[in-house]
Amino acid sequence: MKRLYKRVRVAPVEGGHAVMLDGRQARGPGRRPLVLPGAAQARAVAQEWRAQSDEVRPETMPLTRLAASAAGLAGGGRERLVDEVAAYATTDLVCHRAEAPADLAARQHERWQPLLDWIAAHWGARLEVTVGVIPLAQRDDARDALRAVVAGFDDLALAALHALTAASGSLVIALAVAAGRIDADEAWSLSQLDESHQVERWGEDAEAAARRARLREDILAAARLLALARG
Repeated sequence: MKRLYKRVRVAPVEGGHAVMLDGRQARGPGRRPLVLPGAAQARAVAQEWRAQSDEVRPETMPLTRLAASAAGLAGGGRERLVDEVAAYATTDLVCHRAEAPADLAARQHERWQPLLDWIAAHWGARLEVTVGVIPLAQRDDARDALRAVVAGFDDLALAALHALTAASGSLVIALAVAAGRIDADEAWSLSQLDESHQVERWGEDAEAAARRARLREDILAAARLLALARG
C-alpha cells in the first residue's frame, strides 16, 4: 500500500505503547491496534514504519509482523498458540540426532546437549534424546513444565517465541534465546548444524541458500524483540 502518513511516533496507551501514524494508532489484521508492552519494542517497530518510502512493504517490517501476530491473539488464539509452541517438545530438533556420519553426530552432541542440560537444570524439563526423526514420547512432567514456561510469556513475546521456534525447529533453542543464554547468531548456527554439514560436503544451491536466508531473518527478528523485552 502507499505510504499516506508523514509523522511516526510512540505514545503510551492502555496496555503498553502504540505506534502513532500522524496521530492515529498503527493497526494490524482485523484493524486491531498494535500495542507493544515495552517502549523499546514500540520504538523498534516505529522505526520500521519510519523507514518506509513511497510504499509500505510488509516484507521489510519483520517486527511489525510479529506485533500484528500478537494483536491477532485476542479472542481465544493465545491458548492455541501456547499449545502449538509447547508441542515442539515432542519433535524438538536438538532431541533428534544423526546416527551417521560420525562427525555430524559428535557435533550435534557437543553443541546441542548443553542446552538440554540447561533446560533440565533451569526448568526441570528433562527431555530424552533419540536417533532419527520419529517423534519421541517425552515424559509428561517435562512437557508440562515447558508448556508452563511458554504460557508465562506475554502475547508479543509468545508471538516472537513461536516464530523463533518454527524457524529453528526447536523450542529448546528458542527458550535459550528468550532467556538470554544464547544470541541470535548462535541460535541460527545451532539450528543449521545438519544443513551446514551438508553444505560443507556438497555445496549449496541458490534455492537452499535463499530458504536458509529467510529462516535466518526470522530468527534475527524474533530474537531482537525478545532481547528488547529483557531490556
